[in-house]
Amino acid sequence: MLAANDHIIRVRDLTVQFGKTRVLDGLDLDVGRGEILGFVGASGAGKSVLMRTIIGLVPKMGGTIEVFGTDMDEANRKERRRVERRWGILFQHGALFSSLSVRQNIQFPVREYLKVSQRLLDEITIAKLGMVGLKPEIADRSPSQLSGGQIKRVALARALALDPEIVFLDEPTSGLDPIGAGDFDELVMTLQRTLGLTVFMVTHDLDSLHTACNRIAVLGAGKILEQGSMQTMLASQHPWLREYFHGKRARSALGASGTPAVPPAIARLSEQMAPQLRASEQD
Repeated sequence: MLAANDHIIRVRDLTVQFGKTRVLDGLDLDVGRGEILGFVGASGAGKSVLMRTIIGLVPKMGGTIEVFGTDMDEANRKERRRVERRWGILFQHGALFSSLSVRQNIQFPVREYLKVSQRLLDEITIAKLGMVGLKPEIADRSPSQLSGGQIKRVALARALALDPEIVFLDEPTSGLDPIGAGDFDELVMTLQRTLGLTVFMVTHDLDSLHTACNRIAVLGAGKILEQGSMQTMLASQHPWLREYFHGKRARSALGASGTPAVPPAIARLSEQMAPQLRASEQD
């Protein structure tokens, strides 16, 4: 269990309803400082709705949301903006502004919250592109000139523009091929370690859950059905969890021993190194 002072996000008795459909029904959730939380559930269960409610894009019917100890209902405009500046968001499919260049997309949140020179804005752009593994020359391209993987990385660079403490990722590997998805997971893990980020990752990607997430929370019937480590998920007797974490697709994400399979990038590196190792053994 997390100590109270380690909670960077606290959600209590959260209720969200669209018309007559209650999506979240008295939901409680804590997000710990410095963890990568994988948030999973069936399609339409309300995963993205929870994320969007926390950041204020979806209104709630009841409950409380605290971020950095600030009750978001009681916060005035100045207090709320102070909190918002401490998080970054990667929306599903990237959600880049199609009429803006990569440079302008990354600079957008900086212009929104800070008054800095154009020179500094350009330096921030190049630095953030480097963080996500992209070259400086991509800065002047439009989103339509980018591949799916590049769009995700530019969107992540924009999410990191203000040096946030929390990053919300909504289906970050959706639409990526297995190698690209594995590389993106490794990028998120590296950024979390080097920057000390807290990561709230909405995902359905079993490989991401196995390789990237420190803790997993499962949403169902408007509440948290289970939360804990991957071992907790695998041991659960809840029918949906057993189907999800022990089904055919889940087994492909596990090695024969029942432990997570080797991440794709590490497997590729091993394949590349194998001939050299064999040669050294012969020498």
